[in-house]
Amino acid sequence: MNDTPGWASPGSAPSDGQEPGKSGPDRPADRPGSEQPADRPGQPQGHGSKWSKEQPPPAQWSAPTGAPAPGQAPPPPPPSPGWGNRPPAAGGYGGHGSWGGGWGGPPPAAKPGVIPLRPLGVGEILDGAVSTMRAYWRTVLGIALTVAVLTEVVVVLLQGFFLNDTFDTINDPNVTFDELMRAMGDTMISYGVLSLISLIGTVIATALLTTVTSRAVLGRPVTTGEAWRDARPQVGKLFGLIFLLLLIAFGIVAVGVLPGILVTVAGGGGAGAALTVLGGLGAVVVSLWLMIRFSLASPALMLEKQGIVKSMSRSVKLVRGSWWRVFGIQLLAMVIASIVASIIAIPFAFLADAFSGDSVSGLLDGTGGSLSWTFLIISGIGSVIGSMITFPISAGVTVLLYIDQRIRREALDLELARAAGVQGYGTDTPGS
Repeated sequence: MNDTPGWASPGSAPSDGQEPGKSGPDRPADRPGSEQPADRPGQPQGHGSKWSKEQPPPAQWSAPTGAPAPGQAPPPPPPSPGWGNRPPAAGGYGGHGSWGGGWGGPPPAAKPGVIPLRPLGVGEILDGAVSTMRAYWRTVLGIALTVAVLTEVVVVLLQGFFLNDTFDTINDPNVTFDELMRAMGDTMISYGVLSLISLIGTVIATALLTTVTSRAVLGRPVTTGEAWRDARPQVGKLFGLIFLLLLIAFGIVAVGVLPGILVTVAGGGGAGAALTVLGGLGAVVVSLWLMIRFSLASPALMLEKQGIVKSMSRSVKLVRGSWWRVFGIQLLAMVIASIVASIIAIPFAFLADAFSGDSVSGLLDGTGGSLSWTFLIISGIGSVIGSMITFPISAGVTVLLYIDQRIRREALDLELARAAGVQGYGTDTPGS
């Protein structure tokens, strides 16, 4: 475990240099054993003993009473309590000595990579995600660009060949009811396929970028090929995890709205509609609560090489007691990614509309018109650029949040420091 980080869950293996069952370092050979009696007043002393006959009472630290011997300097007075006292140098934080008079605070933590090895703040998590993208820009942007281009090509082709026909049918004033229902069904299926393709691209990008971020924490270089070789055995499980989470969310929503739908069908009218709305809101709240509890399952699956169910239980354990913090950081990252994507995509959408004529305006006002290939290609370029930037931010924040929770709960920083080759990190802490 000296050359790789200890991503495995705690208790899987003993630490290096210590046998199982031992809880501390061996006692030095020259140290007197506990079975040897200590020198006591009133007992005969061995040859060469220099102990004074006036000894303090047990469990006290005061100096012996009486006048000092001739030629012996009086002992210094005990230090007075206050803020200016310095702690012993040998017991400083992380082996760095004293804190500089009590006001300097602990020394900075080791930072072999993009984050310091200590509990992280919100700004440090966001900065770590951006720093990973800057420090490993060839690998990160190469992965994000490849996934975004492949995904967007499929999306543009589906929109151009299938959605335009359905739009024409829906906007036709002479369309029959059966044709309208069929067109709406085809539209829903097409959007479902588009969502599935986007999800596949997101899963692959997340898997590869998780490996890159884990190496960036240690300050180690990584190529796209290395990231793929490390992530490939877990990609299938990651797909299973994502589909299971989606199934859970949709199942909860379906159960929540089902009673209201049944009441409405039975003739409940307004009461059924109100029950449907209330049930849907309650189901969304429950789904959100569960999704945040499972939000760290993806990095746990990729880095700890866990199974689907085990990674979900690991996420629940790490999020327990920190739900609001995890929710706030995830929400902030999502808002930032959405803003960045919109800033990039909106100018491309206006540019596409300018080059493609009145296709968008005609589609919006219902007078006909379809999305031309020019519009789809130009707007697709904007989507690719936006995804190339937002993929690393979203994946990086999730991985760093997972690492932060493990540092807070499981002292993962010690294993990471050992894997990064930081000498003596955490070995001379007080009480060791």
